[in-house]
Amino acid sequence: MLIAFSVAPSGAPQTAPAHGRTEGSVHDAVAAAVRVVRESGLPHRTTSMFTEIEGEWDEVFDVVKRATDAVLAYGSRVSLVLKADIRPGYSGELDGKIERLEAAIERQSDAP
Repeated sequence: MLIAFSVAPSGAPQTAPAHGRTEGSVHDAVAAAVRVVRESGLPHRTTSMFTEIEGEWDEVFDVVKRATDAVLAYGSRVSLVLKADIRPGYSGELDGKIERLEAAIERQSDAP
């Protein structure tokens, strides 16, 4: 399965984050979430708006939960946006979907 998610804090943090900063910077909070994703070892990609992860249901949702927990240190609440592509029996789709899209664009460019 592929999961695309975005997580962001809002409100004042209930406790100071481990690094001692309390201003609730969104990029610092996102960095904490992305660090969780990278340390998971699952195939992933981060863009300006979302982080995508590929894996089995339980392992992907575990990473999303831990990333959300990491962001909670930066605010009194967290907003989570999540989109899933659940396709049993497929893997390598993080890149495979993009490769098929690029091939289709190329075919259309070559058409008269």
